[in-house]
Amino acid sequence: MSSEPIITPAGGTAVVERADEQAAAQQPWVCLVWDDPVNLMSYVTHVFTSYFKMSREKAEQLMLQVHNEGRCVVSSGGREQMERDVNAMHGFGLWATMERGE
Repeated sequence: MSSEPIITPAGGTAVVERADEQAAAQQPWVCLVWDDPVNLMSYVTHVFTSYFKMSREKAEQLMLQVHNEGRCVVSSGGREQMERDVNAMHGFGLWATMERGE
């Protein structure tokens, strides 16, 4: 027997709501930029300021996180937006991936 709530709409068809699926659908995604041996730190900072409209200070902070820790989260949001951000980073020649946020 399921412990999930059962909702019966006016039509009489019972619908089981699955909280886990609903929560997963609303969970944000993140765009990660990874360290690479090719791009200069100044270029990475430039990309962050121009594409994400970050302040220079924030862009430098994230660039240093990429450099020192190997990666950083540069944006979060819906899956489609993160796909656009990852593709944009690839267009700038940066290594980027996306994954579910926490």
